[in-house]
Amino acid sequence: MRKYLMLTMAVAALVAVSVAGIATGANKPVTVEAGNLRVTFDGHFTPTKLPKKKFAPISLNASGKIETKDGTHPPALKSVVLESDKNGAINVKGIAVCKSGKLQSRDTKAAEKACPKSIIGKGTTEVEVQFPEQKPIPVQSKLLVFNGGVSGGTTTLFIHAFITVPTPAAIVTTVKIKKHKNGRYGLKSVATIPKIAGGSGSVKKFNLTINRKGVLTARCPDGKLQVHGDALFADGTKASATILRTCTGT
Repeated sequence: MRKYLMLTMAVAALVAVSVAGIATGANKPVTVEAGNLRVTFDGHFTPTKLPKKKFAPISLNASGKIETKDGTHPPALKSVVLESDKNGAINVKGIAVCKSGKLQSRDTKAAEKACPKSIIGKGTTEVEVQFPEQKPIPVQSKLLVFNGGVSGGTTTLFIHAFITVPTPAAIVTTVKIKKHKNGRYGLKSVATIPKIAGGSGSVKKFNLTINRKGVLTARCPDGKLQVHGDALFADGTKASATILRTCTGT
């Protein structure tokens, strides 16, 4: 089953970051602001020369950084809603399905061992945990993206991270993806991000690569791929953006 998805931007936002304001960029990092938040995002897919009509395989790398203007601990991201370009696609047919229960309460090695054939992406992230009247604590983790299967027209992805502060805990973000016809866009993705360290943890950085053969495909009929995102943070800040990446049609 082919479902439209410009995953270059989508997975990045789902893993760690939302972008704020309105921003477009010709394959350069984009820095945007909303309230006290400042977010820098970068994402690239290869090859950038793609057929105009047929879908062809691609791989991607996405990275980002989230910080505050005044240097304080950033608020946690609660949810992200994305409208994704209809000229990008994800196809998980034939890939083993992993259930959320196999990822909960497991560290990275255990999660990877539980569903090795379901992994479609890997990366790293840095989380900052800060409790009242204490200095912030940086925590690094590997990222794993698992195929959660397709049911009733909805594709599910699970994004797994594992932190050790204040106590060892798995962070599993659930992503629900459905068809969504809206002009340029062809799919709506909704990510629900669980609380990190009881709400005291926030993602600061991430880097993610998706390159499993056959999972991601795209075409380039008009020289661009784009995605629109809306995010809600724990302090009530709302952020939105439209991000563009160029391509060459052949």
